Amino acid sequence: MSFDLNALMKQAQEMQAQMAQVQEEASRETAEASAGGGMVTVVATATGEIKELRIDPKAIDPDDPEILADLVMAAANEALRSAQAKVEAKMKSMLPPDLGGLLPGL
Repeated sequence: MSFDLNALMKQAQEMQAQMAQVQEEASRETAEASAGGGMVTVVATATGEIKELRIDPKAIDPDDPEILADLVMAAANEALRSAQAKVEAKMKSMLPPDLGGLLPGL
């Protein structure tokens, strides 16, 4: 059995193109999360962009603005994590089974 460097390079280039496509798709991949029983809802992309923020008027308490800030941060962080997890799952599914465990973060 011989080692075919050209085939390996071609496979690496194909994988690089696939990864670039997944990264481009990440900008369109969104996730939605809410906090406070749905009083604050955030939609975010896997690239870290907040696309939408909805706040129920009942969540606005002038005497306790910190709670609203906490709800917004919790919903935003969860939406960002969820969107990123979707992209990581797609990327991991593209890797050969024996390579998936070698790459940190995937």
